[in-house]
Amino acid sequence: MTSPLPGREVVVQEAPEFYDRFPELAELLAGEIPRQEGALLPKGWFILGKVIIVKIDPRIESLKTIIGEALLEIYPRCSSVLMDRGIEGKFREPDREVIAGSEKTGTETVHRENGVAFKLDPMKVMFSAGNLKERMRMGRLGTGEVVVDMFAGIGYFTLPMAVHSRPKRIIAIEINPVAFGYLVENVRLNGVEKIVEPVLGDCAVAAPKGVADRVVMGYVGSTDQYLDAGIAALRPGGVLHYHQTVPEKLYPQKLEEDLAEAAKRAGRSIKIERCARVKKYSPGMLHAVLDARIE
Repeated sequence: MTSPLPGREVVVQEAPEFYDRFPELAELLAGEIPRQEGALLPKGWFILGKVIIVKIDPRIESLKTIIGEALLEIYPRCSSVLMDRGIEGKFREPDREVIAGSEKTGTETVHRENGVAFKLDPMKVMFSAGNLKERMRMGRLGTGEVVVDMFAGIGYFTLPMAVHSRPKRIIAIEINPVAFGYLVENVRLNGVEKIVEPVLGDCAVAAPKGVADRVVMGYVGSTDQYLDAGIAALRPGGVLHYHQTVPEKLYPQKLEEDLAEAAKRAGRSIKIERCARVKKYSPGMLHAVLDARIE
């Protein structure tokens, strides 16, 4: 065959092999489970390092082992599958069960995302895949600043900022001892020891006062109870990132009201710069974030 490009050789494969996509979960299990149960199979899941995390309809929990083994067949590089039942308690601890894979090797893994390494055990600490866009945004903010991360966890927002934005200093506060242990390890793993100062404790008490150019409040559910401490940590003109769950019907006014009331208590003024939806939290509820400059 004559090449359409001068000086380039055209090679024709006599017996070409075409990519054949791997079957969906429902297709893979079609011959093993009844059709009505197949309709309840999970349509999505997420992967952290070598661990697959999946929610399963309670009506088909009896099929959890079959589902787990099928997912490992789809993703042979993964080592285990965890069934997720949600998050519980003040420490935001996951309620999960190993449904496939070897428990002997454990479920600790390293999840790499946007140039950042997060070491964690998904059986013990949470990691929200749905917050990826917000983690990436934090990686573009804070250059040269003093930042206080009030709910640091394993470094969800602290690490992207430290790795990419290079703040002057990040005071990363975490109350959960298990998450704090991973935070300390992740700071070393990403080589940002000179930037991040991990602090074990309750941010309502441990947060410094009047030193921060930026405060990150990346917690939801009861974040409004910590607004006084968040505002107090900011120097005049600093920026607050207030995360909270809010009914869709009350977005964004409820977040704005929360912050306005807290600022009034502190005798300070606010200028709202941005309000955005982070993700759908539950039916009728949003996880949202409000950015405001506090004078």
